[in-house]
Amino acid sequence: MNLKDNIVIAISKGRILEEGMELLKTMGIETTENMSDSRKLIYNTNNSKLKLVIVRASDVPTYVGNGAADIGIVGKDTLVEYSANNIYIPLDLNISKCRMTLAALPGCKPGPRIKVATKYVKCATDYFMKKKKQVDIIKLYGSMELAPILGLADYIVDLVDSGMTLKANGLEEIDSIFDVSAQLITNKASMKTKTESIEKIINSFEEII
Repeated sequence: MNLKDNIVIAISKGRILEEGMELLKTMGIETTENMSDSRKLIYNTNNSKLKLVIVRASDVPTYVGNGAADIGIVGKDTLVEYSANNIYIPLDLNISKCRMTLAALPGCKPGPRIKVATKYVKCATDYFMKKKKQVDIIKLYGSMELAPILGLADYIVDLVDSGMTLKANGLEEIDSIFDVSAQLITNKASMKTKTESIEKIINSFEEII
């Protein structure tokens, strides 16, 4: 399948996909088949020149930055964690809102060398560097809340929405590091070669958010 003459939008899986598809539907853009019944990763839409590709969140900046996709919809957390070249960020879509948070057990008193468990190594490192504190980062991929409970780490750095999971596991928020929402990103070269088509999509998003 040759997609070079199309506008390709890469969307990260999960909550952003669900809420992003609602925005696209409001703009009059829908896939030609039911995504919930399919394992496909590339979808045609009711606009013959517009394709959607579904990828992992961490891969969206890579696909867009390298020109495999023209546009991406991805969380700010991913953009901060996985630095990407050759992209613009023209729009905050104000969906999939949450926050990057530092959390710990109540009364946490770490030793001279702080241990932090997180999936977001760069975010955590940058945060503590600004605080001028040395930390040992322990990379985990899930169930961050277990790390302080089992003594693996003093703190965790993770995405938090309602905070209910933290509370259910006896943790509390210590600091909100930054707010997170889905961002619209574009490839720099595509903005020059497909200017009219991409600007039309950006303007359509602006009208509905």
